[in-house]
Amino acid sequence: QVAALEKAKEEKQAHGEIETYYPGFLVAQDTYYVGYIKGVGHIYQQTVIDTYSKIGFAKLYDRKNALVAADMLNDRVIPFFEQHNLKLMRMLTDRGTEYCGNRENHEYELYLAVEDIDHSKIKAKSPQTNGICERFNRTVQNEFYAIAFRKKIYTSIEQLQADLDAWMNSYNTQRTHSGKYCFGKTPMQTFIEGIAVARKYQLQNLEMIKPNEHDKISFGCEDEESCVTSQQTSDSFFVR
Repeated sequence: QVAALEKAKEEKQAHGEIETYYPGFLVAQDTYYVGYIKGVGHIYQQTVIDTYSKIGFAKLYDRKNALVAADMLNDRVIPFFEQHNLKLMRMLTDRGTEYCGNRENHEYELYLAVEDIDHSKIKAKSPQTNGICERFNRTVQNEFYAIAFRKKIYTSIEQLQADLDAWMNSYNTQRTHSGKYCFGKTPMQTFIEGIAVARKYQLQNLEMIKPNEHDKISFGCEDEESCVTSQQTSDSFFVR
């Protein structure tokens, strides 16, 4: 039996699989190109999804780089988890330059190190392994942007962000989700109900105690590298 477990573990490592057990254990992030608006310019969306509860975050920028990727976590995601007294444990991203680079001078990698957040990177040439973000991006395109751009002429990113925030609130608190762990509940309901599970595993140290088989779900990932720890950070990193 031990040999079988070891073999299964090796197979998972070979295929780069990682698992999620509770809110904040694995959070996926992606960059989505919204498009070009005359008078405003190119618009990019930083998408963040908690893989357990499916609760989502979206913020718009006029650029795509490590600084805005870090700002997204600092401005929207980390404060939300702190509000609920939960720690964000691990980020899942692709290998784009906004997420990966020299850890000593890359704003995103450095921010993860400062916050003591692990970083898993999607297997090269396998974008489907971050399918949770891709599905959300399709949803926000079809249910928000396609409708909003027909109804309204936007003259600033801030104006579009305000409408996106209203839609995101509805997505998280009113729109039911059929995914694993949600079972027809909204992402916010699933998140709140998962807080007790998260605190249980975090208190018991998840590295030592493995949850039951039915408590897990897997996402493709090539490695599970941990960022080095930095001693300091600066608010000047982030976009205001």
